[in-house]
Amino acid sequence: MNILGLSFFYHDSSACLLQDGVLIAAAEEERFSRVKHDSGFPGLAIDFVLERAGITMHDVDYVVFYEKPFVKFERMLISAMATFPRSSAVFRESMQRWITDKLWIKSMMSKRLGIPSSKLLFCEHHMSHAASSFYTSPFEESAILTVDGAGEWSTATLSVGRGNKIEILKEMRFPHSLGLLYSAFTAYCGFEINEGEYKLMGMHPYGEPKYVDKIYELIDVGKDGSLWQNMRYFAYHYSRDSTLSDAFAEHFGKPARDPKLQDKSLDPYYCDMAASIQRVTEEVLLRMLEALKRETGLNNVCLAGGVALNSVANYKLLRQGPFDDVYIHPAPGDDGGCVGAAYWAYNHLLDQPRGPALEHAYLGSESTDEDIEAFLNKYEIPFEKIEDDEAFFDFVAHALADGKVCGWMRGRFEWGPRALGSRSIIADPRKTEMKELLNAKIKFREAFRPFAPSVIEEAAPEFFDFEAPTAKTKQYPARFMLYVAPVREDKRSVLPAITHEDGSGRLQTVVKETNPAYHRMIERFGEITGVPVVMNTSFNLKGEPIVEDPSHAFNTFSLSGMDYLFMNNYIVRAEDKKKIADTRFTLRTEGDSVTQMVS
Repeated sequence: MNILGLSFFYHDSSACLLQDGVLIAAAEEERFSRVKHDSGFPGLAIDFVLERAGITMHDVDYVVFYEKPFVKFERMLISAMATFPRSSAVFRESMQRWITDKLWIKSMMSKRLGIPSSKLLFCEHHMSHAASSFYTSPFEESAILTVDGAGEWSTATLSVGRGNKIEILKEMRFPHSLGLLYSAFTAYCGFEINEGEYKLMGMHPYGEPKYVDKIYELIDVGKDGSLWQNMRYFAYHYSRDSTLSDAFAEHFGKPARDPKLQDKSLDPYYCDMAASIQRVTEEVLLRMLEALKRETGLNNVCLAGGVALNSVANYKLLRQGPFDDVYIHPAPGDDGGCVGAAYWAYNHLLDQPRGPALEHAYLGSESTDEDIEAFLNKYEIPFEKIEDDEAFFDFVAHALADGKVCGWMRGRFEWGPRALGSRSIIADPRKTEMKELLNAKIKFREAFRPFAPSVIEEAAPEFFDFEAPTAKTKQYPARFMLYVAPVREDKRSVLPAITHEDGSGRLQTVVKETNPAYHRMIERFGEITGVPVVMNTSFNLKGEPIVEDPSHAFNTFSLSGMDYLFMNNYIVRAEDKKKIADTRFTLRTEGDSVTQMVS
């Protein structure tokens, strides 16, 4: 049975293909369209997942959308009426979008995909989140917590999964939302909502949680973690342009930070505010987990929803929470909703048996040697190829040890927002200057942003306060870079480039069975240096999607200060850039070709 899962028309559009209960392929549209956070119909991602599965739309049994548009439309209407006339502007704008596009998703999908409407199914937003995590987890039964900004009405749910069924026990409803509360402070500290939450997390160790009590004056938190917000301080439920009301700034005694200034300095006040909302978020989530434990009595928990991307909180919930083991889907946000929708239809609705757990996130497209060599030859780009894998990994490891910054593209790209060793920029974590170098000359982003360590799984406990996987605690989220763990004190001076201000690192444990090439390269680096850890960041420039094919990888390499580009076993050197200064090539985009100058 073939089930196509879709998520689009909000942000991070995506598609996946589930074949007899096995996730064959999954990808965000932005990887192909090259539009960051592309929210449009994921036509290119659909083409990819079908091609990967070796089928056409005629072979698809069901197409499942990740939420219910009419229920969401109801929420928007009721919210607008409840806050009228303040909501008039946002109501007018949203109605234009809904009446022309979003309300007619069923007929649009039927027409664009060329399938009868009888093949179309719709899953509730938070059920999609819950299903994405539970059905890909290794647990036969589990408690499930989903927390995000908002779905249709729900902003958080407590659920239980047993076998192939999920039951939602409790829900929290819009406009009260832990996700939107965190986003409100993201905006207050000068960052873009749905993009700057990572920056707020990165900034919080530079501050002290001085304003926790003042935040609690805006909210009431129940024993079960349920949240009530005093909405006079917020504007997201009625405003087109603002998340915060004037009362918010009055309450804290300082206006929202100007986004134009946020790249230039770490203002101590806003660092303290970031630390404060991080602390509150962790405390509320912990209450939710404690309530879920009381409700279900189960030993394992699955997390999903955009708030599950808060890797700082995830690690603390693992250590301080009441559950033995935690599982988090590699794409816990709305992009992952397509996977949850497909699993919900297959397991819960159609009563099919569970498939295998998701052992890795390498579900995207890949480029063969033939693809890479054809690209390099077409544009007369000088290259070298080392045929022998062991010799190639030795070359890469020595380049890193010599202080080189390298682009690494190999295998299928990663599902979700994290670079996990298929589309990564890598460097030596032992060199203090690497953090500043990568931020300033490679990524072109804020100096305070941390970089992640990729460590071979068997060495993780030596370098981080992190337990090795056991039969009881499988530690899957670490594979997906979803924990921020303390770097062991005696290793912080060894790993200065990946050790953040508070002594932590957002580690990725690299498993030999699921990414043998990346594992062996890091292992070889460890044999040379004594440190089987590399510095890892996503293979893209600021504001761009992570690279997908050789043209994207070469473009990013050419426009940055990287020393080497590794694509499979092919090597392109920085000194050859001058030889190809006027090369033109085509970048794939939806519908058209865009010619980009490389220099």
